[in-house]
Parts: sequence; structure tokens; C-alpha cells
Amino acid sequence: MTLAEQFSAYSRWRGTAVESVVRLRNWLSRNDVGDAQADMRLQYLVDRLREDKLTIAFVAEYSRGKSELINAIFFSDYGDRILPSSAGRTTMCPTELMWTAGASPELRLLPISTRALQAPVSELKRIPEEWQVVPLKAGSAAELQAALARVGEVKRVSQEEAERLGFKVDPRGDEGLKPGVDGLVEVPNWRHAVIQFPHPLLEQGLVVLDTPGLNAIGAEPELTLSLLPNAHAVLFILAADTGVTQSDLAVWRDYVSTGPTRQKGRLVVLNKIDGLWDGLRDEARIGAEIDRQVKSVADTLDIESQAVFPVSAQKGLVARINGDAPLLARSRLPELERALTEDLLPTKQEIVRHNTLGETGDLVRQTTDLLQARLSGVREQLQELTDLRGKNQNVIEYMMRKIRVEKEEFEQGLQKYYAVRSVFSNLTNNLLAHLGMDALRDETRRTREAMLESTFSKGLRDAMEGFFEHLRSNLNQSTAEIGEITRMLDSMYRRFSVEHGLKLTSPEGFSTEPYEAELDRLEKAFNRQINTTLILVTTEKHTLTQKFFETIAVQARRTFELANRDVEQWLRAVMSPLETQVREYQLQLKRRLESVKRIHQATDTLEDRVEELKQAEGGVLALLDELVALEAGIAAALGAGSGAGEVAESMAA
Repeated sequence: MTLAEQFSAYSRWRGTAVESVVRLRNWLSRNDVGDAQADMRLQYLVDRLREDKLTIAFVAEYSRGKSELINAIFFSDYGDRILPSSAGRTTMCPTELMWTAGASPELRLLPISTRALQAPVSELKRIPEEWQVVPLKAGSAAELQAALARVGEVKRVSQEEAERLGFKVDPRGDEGLKPGVDGLVEVPNWRHAVIQFPHPLLEQGLVVLDTPGLNAIGAEPELTLSLLPNAHAVLFILAADTGVTQSDLAVWRDYVSTGPTRQKGRLVVLNKIDGLWDGLRDEARIGAEIDRQVKSVADTLDIESQAVFPVSAQKGLVARINGDAPLLARSRLPELERALTEDLLPTKQEIVRHNTLGETGDLVRQTTDLLQARLSGVREQLQELTDLRGKNQNVIEYMMRKIRVEKEEFEQGLQKYYAVRSVFSNLTNNLLAHLGMDALRDETRRTREAMLESTFSKGLRDAMEGFFEHLRSNLNQSTAEIGEITRMLDSMYRRFSVEHGLKLTSPEGFSTEPYEAELDRLEKAFNRQINTTLILVTTEKHTLTQKFFETIAVQARRTFELANRDVEQWLRAVMSPLETQVREYQLQLKRRLESVKRIHQATDTLEDRVEELKQAEGGVLALLDELVALEAGIAAALGAGSGAGEVAESMAA
């Protein structure tokens, strides 16, 4: 299958997973065995599955054939090029191709002048007034081509203006943009472009990111700190006739490479191998020449040869449009697609599977514990009433006293539960004080003030490095609070399990390691792009401060926002089982007491009540069977081994 066909299959798989989770959510609500927290967790999971995106980024210097490769892989069914692909520069700004349900086909262009607003693109996406919008007619390839050609527009500005917009200017053109004879510099007209386009793959959640050349990449830090690192796959494109140039190597080292071992989804494409098809060499000689180029590229980039894929995007596109199978095979495009599929989709699918099974499995266990507690309560009542057969009123009165004593003991235990809730609330407040956005805003403000007050580059460096130290300290203190919360709840879970027979398993822990790892990544980017002696000495203080807060601080805020969302979800999840079981146990005690009371007062016959309890027992067992089937359905939809056996074993215990 082609990458397009594989992605369509992945999208169908994801849709089946959504249906299975929705069935569980509806079942919990219909049978009144869930709660508001469980409903919120499942709705959040469904939203994540439905909105799941798969981003593939294409990175290269200009004229390497990025846009042609995108056309060949994704848009050949239009019978023509959709993205502009011609000699010279065609993509002058980061361009996202996507589709959002309910959107209109359009090209959204963010003027380069918005760089002066000191706001990242992600924030400006929420301000429609800052963008120029060009409506698109999805069915017309010619109209699409004309509209999309605008991403290549440029304008000429003074050197001072170019530097103010974040571009490096170099009279020789080696380390930045080279001024023309008139002293002006050519810069992109647009800072970012978003193409909303109802292509079948984009409708299913694919996002294609087309990037500009080196100088434009360096001018948009958000691209290098967020968009590229978060892409599920990055294709780094070279030209077969030039191999690895110095500018190619700079792009590779600064924006793509993650070390000597190839990361999943990071592929090198050696494009334009059709330039070797000169009609003078046979296939064996052409193959040998391609192999030499592949080895040379691999040696230069310090990667394995298997990570380099020679292709002809142009011939692959022509072959697909004309239905020419031999030409398609000769273009080697299917080999690249196969490698991309093997790298990308299984990894992404496993992440989605793991997250979905983890979330639903936790809720299934929680619901199973609740139903087991309900079943135990019903069976205990049933045993009590069965034992009352043929007994006199004194025995019944004794039973009432016994249940009242249990109720009083449980209410005494509730005092400890309420005390734990109070301590839990205080610990939660402490945790959110360390991990929350207020703490981050305070640290950001302190760092900004320290940088602006600094006289020397050492003060600037100390302020920026101190920013990372304080954020790490906040994460470490958060880890300590999380550990205390987990230990306290584990103790309370055990107490209620032993003293009152509640069906509770130890609460799941929470790790801050992913956010610490992201902070490490940001610090490495900071040391590479900002924290160098040359930049600290040659960059004006206000410009450096602006650059730091437009890049590093913005990404740090996103990391802490994500940590806040995740820890709040965890806090709800760890308290919910205890709260649910306490309510269920209180309800069972009340029912037992009322049942014996009614028999004592002769308002109900013993046999009628026994029959009711037998029916209730059957109802709970039926719910447990249905829950097993629902969990098995989710596992089957996700292509995982069923976890139903664990539920079945606990039911039979």
C-alpha cells in the first residue's frame, strides 16, 4: 500500500477506537456506574482521538524539490502539481497544509511585519485580524496553483529592517542574507501560511509542513523549537547532483539531526536521481553512481546508508499521473513511502493504543471495583436475610444493632477520610503553586527584569540560565508533592480496604520526567541558538531579551501548560475511586439497615426481600459481563490483546 492508503487505514482504525470508547462512556452513564470525573476523562480521550493529527515536515534548502516531493506523495490524484514547484525558491515561509472540520477552503497568510509584535505564530493563530485570507476553490487545480504560489512572494527592505524582523544580514551571503547592489535585502513577504484544503488525507488528520530555506528557518524560532521537534516525521531533502552542501549541513546540524543514531521518522531523501538518467550509462552504472552518492551523504551526515533514500520526485509524480508503473518503480518513490510508513504509522499507532488502553483500562478497573463492592454488599445482605429464616424478633433486632454498629464505625472512619481530603486539598494547592502558571509568570517577569537591568553579557547569561534552574526547581518540588500525595492516598486506600472491605487498588503514580526532558531539549536549543559568546557580545540587549522570550520562554510556558493539564487530570483520577467506593458503601449500609427494619416491622416479607436481592445479584453479574465485553471490544478495536481476563478473574473471586 502507498503511504496515502496506509494513512487512510490508520484513520479508519482510529475511528473504530473512538466508537469503542464512546460505547463504554454511554454504558457507564446508562447504568449509573460512572461519575462526572469518569465522563470527563472519556470525553477528553474521545476528543483527543478525533482531533489526532499526524505531522510530516519537509525540510531542505531551496531548490531541492520539497514541494515536488509533497506533490508526488500526496497530491498526484489531482493530475497536476498543486504546490508550486519550479526552479528557484517557491516556499519562502513555513507552510502548513491541513483541514479542520467546519473550515472553509482558504489560504491564510501572516505578514512578515508581525515579527515586530513580539508574539509567536501560535498566539497569532487565535487573532484572525492579523492574517490575510485568500478563498480557495478546492475543485480547480489551476486556481489552487495560483493561490498557493503566493507563499513564494518576497519584498525588498533595508538592512536595518531585515535585522529588526529577525534575519541575519551578511555582505558576503555566507552567514545570512546578502544585500543587493542597492543595499536592500530580499525577505519573505509572509511569516507563516496555513492552507485549509479538503483533501481526503488532510480530512483524516494529516498535516504537511513545508519549510523554507536556511535563512528563513533561522528567522522563525518557533519552527525550530516547536513545529519541527514535534513533527512525527521529518524528511530532510538533498539534491543528487550537489550532495551535501555547506548550507545543507547547517540545516541538518541545527534543525534536523538528533545525534549519530537515526531517530524514528527522521529520513534523508536524495532527490533528483533522474539527473543521472542521461541515456549514456546503463542501469548498472547509474545504480553504482547512486550508491556512491548515498554512501557519501551518509558519511557526511554521520548516519547509516539505510537512512538515505534516493528518489526522483518529479518522475514519481509523472508516473503516478500517467499510471506508468515501470517509471514509478524506477523513481524509487515507493521505497521511500514504505520506509516512512514503517517508521511513522506503527510508532504513532502504538502511542495512541497505549494511551487509550491505559485510560480506559483504569476506568474499567475502577468500575469493576465498584461493581464488585456492590455485588459483595448484595451478597452480604442476601446471606444476612437467608440466615434470618425461622429466627425470632430478638435475632432480627440483634442484626439491626450489628448493622448500626458497622455504620457508626464507618462514620468514624469517614472522619479520617475527610481529614485526608483536607490534607489532599492543601497538597494539591502546594503542587499547583510549584507547577502552576502563576509561578511561571513570576519567574518569567523576574528573568526579564534581570536581563534588562544587566550591564554585561555575564548578567544576561546568568539571568537566562537562572530561568532554567528555577523551572527545574519547581519541577523537583512538584515531584516531592506528588510523592507525598501518592503515599497518603495509598495509606488511606489500604485502611479502607482492610477495615471496611472496600475494593480498592493502589493509586497510579504520576511522573514529571516528560516535562523535565522537554526542559532539557529547550536548554540545549538555548545553548545552541542564544547562549554563545558571539551572540551575547554582538546582539543588542533588548533584541536578545526579545528573542529569548519569543522562543524559549514561550515553549517553556507550553510545557508547563501541558504539565498543569495532565496533573489536574491525575488528581481527579486518583481521588475518584475512593470517593465512589465511599458513596457506594454508605448506600449499601443504608440499604441493609432499611431491609432488616422493614422485615422487623413486618412491612415486607422475608422471602420477597430475598427474591429482590437475588435479582439484584443477577443484575450486577450481568453488568460485570457487559463490562468484560466492552473492554474486550476496546482491545479488539485497538488491535491489542484483551485485558478482559483480569476482569473475569476478579469477578469470579
